[in-house]
Amino acid sequence: MRGVPGGSLGGYADGGDSSLYLPPGSSQEGLSPCHLKKAKLMFFYTRYPSSNTLKTYFPDVKFNRCITSQLIKWFSNFREFFYIQMERFARQAVREGVMGGGEAALRLRRDSELYRILNLHYNKSNDYHVPDRFVEISDLALREFFTAIQAGRDTDPCWKKSIYKIICKLDSPVPDCFRLPGCPTDTQSTG
Repeated sequence: MRGVPGGSLGGYADGGDSSLYLPPGSSQEGLSPCHLKKAKLMFFYTRYPSSNTLKTYFPDVKFNRCITSQLIKWFSNFREFFYIQMERFARQAVREGVMGGGEAALRLRRDSELYRILNLHYNKSNDYHVPDRFVEISDLALREFFTAIQAGRDTDPCWKKSIYKIICKLDSPVPDCFRLPGCPTDTQSTG
């Protein structure tokens, strides 16, 4: 028996995993909560995926213009959340008088509040190990925002573009486990 089509995610209103309803090798017309979870986990590796990348890592989805647009919109929303948090924490650090260099420099660590917020947003069930590379990229983004704000570059309406250009070049290869239908839950993954 199939779930009820609909819901805000364009998937199944019952929130079920599409693999319960679809035979292996088939594809579905909409996106499920499982697809959203997978996309959020993929964000740890790629902040700017191409439509070809999305097609590679969502093999159980029947792609059309609407589905592709929805996935691209999800990643746009993920980036927006990411950059809002970076700017928020950087501004807070500037207000608190944190210095830009040395041992007391602003850093993102796994035990920081910013890390907790990011992990909760992209990895809500915490069943996937956040890659070290994502922590490094997040730390770099935080420091770039901090440096720009501290230097007063945030008065320019386009001040964030230079940060976006840096971060977009730092995408990593997405692990092969993401090529399979369903949600990866590899708590031992590293990288």
